[in-house]
Amino acid sequence: MGRKLKEKKLSASILTAIRNRPGHRPLAANTRAGDTIIASYNVHKCVGIDKQFDPERIARVITEIDADVIAIQEADKRFGQRSGLLDLDWLERESGLVPVPINAMSPTGHGWHGNLLLSRKGTVRHVHQLKLPGVEPRGALVVDIDFAAGQLRIIAAHLGLLRRSREQQAEAIMAAFETEEVLPTLLIGDLNEWRVGKRSSLASLLPIFDPSSGAVPSFPSRFPVLALDRVLGHPHNLVTAVEVHDTPLARIASDHLPIKAHIDLASLLSTGEPLRDRVNQAI
Repeated sequence: MGRKLKEKKLSASILTAIRNRPGHRPLAANTRAGDTIIASYNVHKCVGIDKQFDPERIARVITEIDADVIAIQEADKRFGQRSGLLDLDWLERESGLVPVPINAMSPTGHGWHGNLLLSRKGTVRHVHQLKLPGVEPRGALVVDIDFAAGQLRIIAAHLGLLRRSREQQAEAIMAAFETEEVLPTLLIGDLNEWRVGKRSSLASLLPIFDPSSGAVPSFPSRFPVLALDRVLGHPHNLVTAVEVHDTPLARIASDHLPIKAHIDLASLLSTGEPLRDRVNQAI
């Protein structure tokens, strides 16, 4: 057996062990059933691991993902005019994805603190731009969408690099959640937390969201070992499958791999019970 083949098999074995370690979502938890695909992608300001600024490459990865809704992080320049980095017209032509309407942080910007939500299904019913506490300026988008199968709330966020900031931001998201109408809800985005146990800065999300249920390694893109990008459902059975979008293009386009969640609104909402009872029973 050649050296390169041995190294490839060893790397695959190590990666499998990392992905299956306790606290992360096992492959056995995926059922593949569902009616809607929601994705998340930190595009790293369109700079790939080859240090090249290439928005077109990022756009091609987004079309590869083929999601019904996708949350984008770092969609704008961080300083100056905070201009948007993606060709939204091209994305609409190629994939049907259009931006959820928000008040961007600049006239030429796409997002709210870099958060952009694109959708090609459903009707946007309500948008709340949530400012998050912490040392760095951070924010989240809280968006209610009517799909054919029912209503879904999506909280798209990019949490901070500092542990204490993430704790405060998770608490702020939960405070906002408790004041809203009860709906099936997804919390999705780059939550910047690799821990999945008691030491996780996302502990305050329990029991409404289970931080380990959507933990699949997505960073760094060349050899993903850390579950920085998460998708968490309320109720917990809302998400039927979570996977990393791992393709040759995605491995180089950003330092994060995108993640995809399959959800099953139709099954969740198929009984005649009041929505609050259905949601609470399924936690």
